[in-house]
Amino acid sequence: MTFSLQTFGQLQLLDAKGKSVSFPEKGLLILAYLLTSQEGSEHRAKLAQFLWGDADRPVSLVNLRSIISRIKSRQDELGAEFLRFTDGMISLGQTAIASDLLSLDRKGFEEPVIWLGRLVGLFNRTFIGPVNCQSRDFDAWLLQRKIYHNALLKGLLKETSHSAKTPKEEEIVKNAAILIFHNEPDDPDTLRFLVQLFNAEEEVEYFRKYLEQRKQSLSEGPAPLGTTSNKASAESVVRTKAPEHFSAQGMSITDFPPQPEKTLAKTIPRLALLPPTNAHRDPIVAMVASSLVEDITIAFCALNSLEVIAPHTAVRIGKTSEDKANVYERYDITYVLDTRLSGLKDQDLSLFVQLIYVDNSEIVWAERYMLSTLDLMSRRRDILRQITLFVAGRIESHQVTRLYFERSAAAYHRYLVGRHYLNRLTLPNLRRSRKELKSALQEDANFAPALSSIARTYSKEWLLTARGDLDLLQAAAEYATRAIEARRDSADGYRELGVAKLLMGAIDESVQALEVSETLSPNYADIIADHADTLNHFSRPDLALQKLERAIELNPLTPDSYLWTAAGASYSLGNFEGALGYIDEMVDGDLADRLSAASWAMLGDEKKSRFFVRRALEANPQFDIDKWLTIVPFKEQWQKDIYREGLKKAGF
Repeated sequence: MTFSLQTFGQLQLLDAKGKSVSFPEKGLLILAYLLTSQEGSEHRAKLAQFLWGDADRPVSLVNLRSIISRIKSRQDELGAEFLRFTDGMISLGQTAIASDLLSLDRKGFEEPVIWLGRLVGLFNRTFIGPVNCQSRDFDAWLLQRKIYHNALLKGLLKETSHSAKTPKEEEIVKNAAILIFHNEPDDPDTLRFLVQLFNAEEEVEYFRKYLEQRKQSLSEGPAPLGTTSNKASAESVVRTKAPEHFSAQGMSITDFPPQPEKTLAKTIPRLALLPPTNAHRDPIVAMVASSLVEDITIAFCALNSLEVIAPHTAVRIGKTSEDKANVYERYDITYVLDTRLSGLKDQDLSLFVQLIYVDNSEIVWAERYMLSTLDLMSRRRDILRQITLFVAGRIESHQVTRLYFERSAAAYHRYLVGRHYLNRLTLPNLRRSRKELKSALQEDANFAPALSSIARTYSKEWLLTARGDLDLLQAAAEYATRAIEARRDSADGYRELGVAKLLMGAIDESVQALEVSETLSPNYADIIADHADTLNHFSRPDLALQKLERAIELNPLTPDSYLWTAAGASYSLGNFEGALGYIDEMVDGDLADRLSAASWAMLGDEKKSRFFVRRALEANPQFDIDKWLTIVPFKEQWQKDIYREGLKKAGF
């Protein structure tokens, strides 16, 4: 049987089918260490120090002998010899083993940019991952490997930056550059290298903007996921499934194609923060607590070291009567933060939270927080701190976010109330939300979340009233700009500016703003969906659908707005059946009646097309194709033409 050692993501031994094979963890660490050494062997005393440190050498040698005994026994059971033991040395054994470590070398016939893509796929995951090893020698080895990996990436990026020709190759180069910046955000040589590199590609302005926004919110890149307290081992906190492409079919892992980005993301833990589902006699308390959990969720979307299920899906998961275990498995959820309210009065009110590891229903951590209406932010900080310790290790931009929100607890409370009303899109609720949000600004005139949310109330009002009132959009853009000026590391301001600019018809500016917004919060499903909508109007429906696939992955109980955008992008690409498929998935498909009518008309089904025409005209008898096409912004004329053709064929 052929075996493979996986070191990026989770350290594990895999069989020929890619299934994890039980093997002593310390044995896997020795194997990884020897595979990275030139000699392929090391003295026992050195490896004992590597595994347990030098504090008590006799004890570490005894531990090593015990591990060797376990390794020998397991190797006999497997009929393999990965490691060979002599009196003074440990060496690589006779059984050849594949490993992702071996794929760091370039295959002779492989193009440099393909090699770069493989490396980016590997280095996007934590090397070694969570293991129970705290020696200084082990930490030094990890640092040495990190430096080596980054140097390898830099050298290859410099070699390939001018040779990338296709959009796919250009994306690989950009992803490699971003990964390097993640690893060395404060290194001046790295920044100079990247600026020079992207100057050559005429992308320096975009990348400078990226560096400016991210530098304040990133620490030292994605942190190892094994940071835990003494109460739980790293193994009890984080476990991931073995990627199928690591199944060993030959002597080298390089025989396998790089894993697609969508599959790679599955090695990152997914967290669902469920709002309180139990009723509370005070509806304001329940409302604020639910908004608080949603806000924590959005804050986590800025992380690259874990994925967070979007609030829309999390709320529906919390309310479903279906067996929760099946739901969690379906959406690849690794952890759940379950919440419950208790207490009747403000002084007794508390929020009980427990972090649950889904695979075995283990309660990793639980705590009860006493709440008062003006003490919510410190509770948010505590929850974030605990989740940091048990799930993410180090969370990028946490310190910046914590200090920012703590500046005004009163403003934060009014903001949460305003956000609650913003979730229900009616004109009365929008105006009630705006009133609460402006009250938050009376507490803190530069409270960025309130500013960006006010911008959203104006753009949503423009959509609901459908009067083409430019003053509403100008107000939205002004508040969004104020939010950006107040806090340049927050994605929401750029998001709202992008939405307002799109509705104004300034598509180029909209794309730029939403690109920055997604860069700042790469796992925020709603921002990705808004970016996709803008790309569709930018006459790039192909890119829009790619974005929407990612948004739907993060928000699998998908909002109608995502599906509507996907249907429009599919229609623009001439995939009329695909457009109708997305509309069928909508809860309220009536919103897309015009698009349904045009799609059926383009497919030649006059009967179904006429049905949707009649229903659309009942809702809006004044609809005029030419007037609508002058209002709806599309960058290229061909996209307007295909809409006009379908709508006219339908009978509008």
